[in-house]
Amino acid sequence: MADIRSVCVYSGSSDHVPATYFDAARWMGRAIASRGWRLVYGGGSTGLMGAVADAALEAGGEVIGVIPEHFYTPQLAHTGLTRLEVVPDMHTRKARMAELADAFVALPGGLGTLEELFEALTWAQIGLHHKPVGLLNWRGFYDALLAFLDRATQDGFLYQRHRDLLLVAETPESLLDALMTFEHPRVPKWGA
Repeated sequence: MADIRSVCVYSGSSDHVPATYFDAARWMGRAIASRGWRLVYGGGSTGLMGAVADAALEAGGEVIGVIPEHFYTPQLAHTGLTRLEVVPDMHTRKARMAELADAFVALPGGLGTLEELFEALTWAQIGLHHKPVGLLNWRGFYDALLAFLDRATQDGFLYQRHRDLLLVAETPESLLDALMTFEHPRVPKWGA
């Protein structure tokens, strides 16, 4: 069973997406705060990033943002967080968010969200961490991605035990429940 006190959330930063995705982000922020968990995220004020942070804060939660210097602008940085850390670059940002988190969740998003999700999964696959990694498949947003992962497993590019590292749910509450009950499979060291 995972000991979770802090969840890193990856999500889109675009304001130009359907309202339903903002609903999902706000629900996730409230759900994290209601469990007494800390939200760690990319420090932005726009898109789903801003929505998840605002909802967690409004619900009385602690929110830590980690933003790289090139995004630290009045238009992009969230100034109302519990703490905002400004780091030199994207690599440092991802490493710091991973260090602060006990679990990872990806909401709907684009290339950056996918890159962060797959880095967290890859690190779990090769044993760099044993933290749960979850995907919110809100209204089927990630159906095609999940089909791809199943095909990659079927065709031998992924072992089933590594495919199973990605926890998937359709609501924030059910995804957070899955994170709590996750037990990382003890697999041989990569390459052994």
